[in-house]
Amino acid sequence: MCRNIKTLFNFEPPVTSEEVRAASLQFVRKISGFNKPSKSNEQAFQRAVDNIAHVAADLLHSLETTAPPKNREEEAAKARARAAERFGSP
Repeated sequence: MCRNIKTLFNFEPPVTSEEVRAASLQFVRKISGFNKPSKSNEQAFQRAVDNIAHVAADLLHSLETTAPPKNREEEAAKARARAAERFGSP
């Protein structure tokens, strides 16, 4: 999985449409191999991002859990600590 795509489910505050779209863009970039598509592929690229964002938002709004929502700041701090351990802190 692409390292830039973050888990979006069960956070407080809830996921925003911008976050879903950003994850969808990263996914399409990963599977297409394009960071920025050519003019001839731009329409298909954007359509894919739109479709994936729609499906992802539908999924996220449909999921249920009994677990308490995660705190974004705490999760980000854990990720930074894992990265520092893995790559060494600067």
